[in-house]
Formats: sequence, structure tokens, C-alpha cells
Amino acid sequence: MQPIVSDSISITKIQTSKRSKVDFDNLVFGQVFTDHMFECDFVDGQWQAPKIVPYGPISLDPSAKVFHYGQAIFEGMKAFRDDKDKIWLFRPDQNIQRFNKSALRMSIPEFPEALFLEALSALVRLDAAWVPKGIGSSLYIRPFAIATEEGVSASPSKKYKFMILLSPAQSYYSGKVRVQIMEKYSRAANGGVGYAKTAGNYAAQFYPTALANQEGFQQVIWTDADKHEFLEEAGTMNLFFRINDTLITAPTGDRILDGVTRKSILTLAIDHHIATEERPITVTELLVAQQEGSLKEIFGAGTAAIVSPVYEFGFQGKVYALPESEDTFALKFKKYLNDIQYNLAPDLHQWRYEVK
Repeated sequence: MQPIVSDSISITKIQTSKRSKVDFDNLVFGQVFTDHMFECDFVDGQWQAPKIVPYGPISLDPSAKVFHYGQAIFEGMKAFRDDKDKIWLFRPDQNIQRFNKSALRMSIPEFPEALFLEALSALVRLDAAWVPKGIGSSLYIRPFAIATEEGVSASPSKKYKFMILLSPAQSYYSGKVRVQIMEKYSRAANGGVGYAKTAGNYAAQFYPTALANQEGFQQVIWTDADKHEFLEEAGTMNLFFRINDTLITAPTGDRILDGVTRKSILTLAIDHHIATEERPITVTELLVAQQEGSLKEIFGAGTAAIVSPVYEFGFQGKVYALPESEDTFALKFKKYLNDIQYNLAPDLHQWRYEVK
């Protein structure tokens, strides 16, 4: 395996692809990875030579600070193949900026934006054969950074590893989602790291979500940490609530992730003359709207899920059903997004980035 150089990135190709051994009709999300991965180490105060190498295990000292103090951040993105076999990224600039925002909050050195985009392009281009075709199929992209300095002193690491992995994917959720409004546990608090895409946020939600799973719910709706009065987001998604013909979503801030899909939906709503409100919404308001019949739908939005309709929600031991309809905002926005992502509609906001 002789390395070659493409722009500034050293590339070492695999000898034989494992793609032929993958059943693309029965993919489990996040379980299958492509032939190559990107990595770059931060040592002596600067990012070192970037490289793409065959996918495989990495070696870390047991005392690496990521294991002890949780300095770990990540992003979620996708590449899409259109009907002419062109491959597109969707708003990669937004993910890169959010990654560095998370890095700053977790005392991790920011990764150069131009190199980030170059790395994404080079890796996806190299493993382009892994990008599946068809609406709903995509190549999931997982950039992440971890603290790698040896030692267990309680201080920020001086060494880091930045990597990008690729995983072919089908739809994340099949069908509609059943959620439970959380009353005891909290995802984030004011002044915390809720807005950062850091590993600990997701680890902390596993136990409450498991409790909800036992009651037949796939996800929880988090409420504010102070009084559990305001609806915030779901485990892996931002949330939208349609009351009459107005779409409401909680404002971003310290506690809520600034989702790329979320902000795209808000822009598309303006394009299609759908009223939106970014404001706090209470559990009480939701229950009153459900009782009065003005609550038309709830749906989640995120990179992995795109748009996931909620058909029932649970609160204080009761389950509330949402109206059934074939003319939903959720379906409309999913189509609007898919049409842009798969190059089936004009890209009015220049969100597509072609991998050439």
C-alpha cells in the first residue's frame, strides 16, 4: 500500500474493497463502514499532516484523557447520490462551523475549516462507490475529535485526534415515532453544554431513554431542567409542533442544539409561506392544544432522521394520539429537503455542495 498525495492530504488506499460483502438492502444504521477513514493529530500546539488510511482500529493509551474527562465532540452529516450519479453534501459549512463551536466549548482546538471541507471531499470521493442510490439512502458521515494525551490529571488535553468515518445508511427511523415527555431527568441546563455536540450529552440520555423504551416509546421529549415546564428537543432530534397552521419550535440557546435540519426547515417554511414561531412552548400549552383539537402534528428533525412524524406522545401515564392526515407539514418538509439533497429541485439557497 503505497501512499499517494492529493492536494495536502496523504492517501493510502486499500488493496481490496470489502464493499462486495455488504448487504446494502439490509443496512443497520451506523454498523457498516467504508474502506477508508481520515485522521489528523494535534501535537505540539498544531494540527499535523492529514491523511486518509484504510479503515481500522486505532491505538490509544489507557490513560488517554478522553476516557477520563470526556473531551469528545462529533458531527453528523450525509452525502447523497442523485439520479445522474453525482454526489452531494448538504450544507457542510454549517456542520463545520458547529463542530468548531462544540470544540471551543469543550476546550478542543478548532479544526481548520478549509481543511475540514477538503478532507470531507477527498474521503467521500475516494469511497464514492459506497454512496447508495435512491431516496432515503445516503452515506452517513461522522467527523469527531477526541483527547489523546496520556495522563489522568484533571486538565485539558494537549493532544487530540480528529477523524472522519463513513457509513452507508438507509432511513434511521421506519414509520412514525412514539415519544414520552420527560418529567424527572434533564438533558441540559443553562450555562451547560447542551448546545455542543459532545459525547457526554448522548451518554447521559441513554438511561432515561431506556426507561421510556420499556414503556413502548422510542424517544423522550426533554423539558427544561428548572421546572420541567417547557418542551425542548428529543433525544436525537429538534422538535416542531404544528398548532393550527403555525409551526412552533423552541429557540436555540445553551440547552438546545442548533440543528442544521431545523434551521433549513425554518427557511423552507418562509419559502412556502408557512407561519413559524421560534419561542418557548409549555407542556400545558401542548395539552390544551391537543384537547381543543388545534394540535395538528409533532415531528422531529435531524440529520440522521431527516423528518420523523410523531403519532403519539405520553405524559404522566397518559398517551395522546395525534390526528392522522396525508397532508402534513412533516411530509411536505421531508420532500422539500429530499428534493434539494438529491438534486431534484432548484437549490435556491445554495445548500448543495458537489463532491467532484
